[in-house]
Amino acid sequence: MAELPKALPPTTPSRDRLTGLPEAADALGWLEKAGQDGFVHAMLIGLHRFRSVNLAYGQAGGDLALAEIARRIRDCVAEELGPDALVARVSGGDFLVASAGTISRERWQWLAEAFARTVARSLAIRGDVLHLAPRTALLRAQPGEGGAAMLDRLDQALSSLQQQTAKRVSWADGSHRARGRSAARLEADLIGAMARNEIGLVFQPQYTVSTGALAGVEALARWDHPQLGRIGAETLFAIAERGDHVAQLSHHIAKRALAIAAEWQPPLALSLNVTAEDLGDEEFAENFRVLLARTGFAPKLLTLEVTEHALVADFVRSAQVLGELAGLGMRIALDDFGTGYANFQTLKALPIDTLKLDGSLARDIDQDPRDRAILRAIIAMARALGQKVVVEGIERETQLAVLAHEGCDTFQGFFRAGPMAADEIAALLR
Repeated sequence: MAELPKALPPTTPSRDRLTGLPEAADALGWLEKAGQDGFVHAMLIGLHRFRSVNLAYGQAGGDLALAEIARRIRDCVAEELGPDALVARVSGGDFLVASAGTISRERWQWLAEAFARTVARSLAIRGDVLHLAPRTALLRAQPGEGGAAMLDRLDQALSSLQQQTAKRVSWADGSHRARGRSAARLEADLIGAMARNEIGLVFQPQYTVSTGALAGVEALARWDHPQLGRIGAETLFAIAERGDHVAQLSHHIAKRALAIAAEWQPPLALSLNVTAEDLGDEEFAENFRVLLARTGFAPKLLTLEVTEHALVADFVRSAQVLGELAGLGMRIALDDFGTGYANFQTLKALPIDTLKLDGSLARDIDQDPRDRAILRAIIAMARALGQKVVVEGIERETQLAVLAHEGCDTFQGFFRAGPMAADEIAALLR
């Protein structure tokens, strides 16, 4: 397994007003410090021709798109690299990701492709659906290389890359794709891992705000690759997408999670993520009915979490499938609510039981009155629609106190617990 990134001394960076990420000056300082202490891997993700978005939708529309893209990158980095990695906005549409951990060259490239995959997902702006095509420059810092030199190398490589039509990822040293496992080999590894039940699961506990009692868990996939180390969900699905194995992987995860959760006593609510590929499968609802019957897991305890980007491809079809699933007794949650462009028509058309708020909305609710007002408004709307509210990313007692005061239902976050193994969840239930 790859080593975890080294913890760097805490700093108080200035934040970009639009995205909440550190700015270029703080990124430079981080690179300088990390470069002195050891190895640094960095990547510069650039949104190709983003100016056209501003021209088409105005500055406000472009700002909305940038804020959403920043959130996607930040969440992916947290999932794959942990809290000590750097995510910064270094210029208009350019985002820097860096890690001081021990990472193979090959894995860094796969991570870049996974991050690009999430950036390129459907993006709704004022009734239109966009698919942005990021370009990414990569580097492994040279011994003693300063932060300015790293940024300069990345910027030059990205500028060259953006002049090309087909190539999307390039190393700043001019080399080609990292040697090692080819895409086809890695896809074959994934198929074998599923067949051998090597795709692991961890479970993120969810707690009732008012009582602190364990309310349920969210299942999250992990793959401990024998050569590449731990691969998180985003990279895992990026590999699956290359070989058109997303639906198979999603089914595999659901099957394992339901079988594990069916053994817990007393029974505990379980949340599973649903992909766009799942919603496009005509047999998805029926396959889920069979899974529930085989595992004996109660449908009323299962929540299927769907993000807005998963709905964009075919909203009518998605609404139909979710209706079928709700008809089987499952609950439906709209995930990452507040970060996309869901409107009242979305809430009206879908059988939604729960609004799950992204952690970015909760980050400053204990410090910024405007953020708290937004939270209060969302909870009031949910109450009017008969929906529950779950908030992710709770890391401080003061945040939890705000949730309690505003009447939120459920929360998850490192303040109480990070993702746990199945036996740890079982122990919590005893």
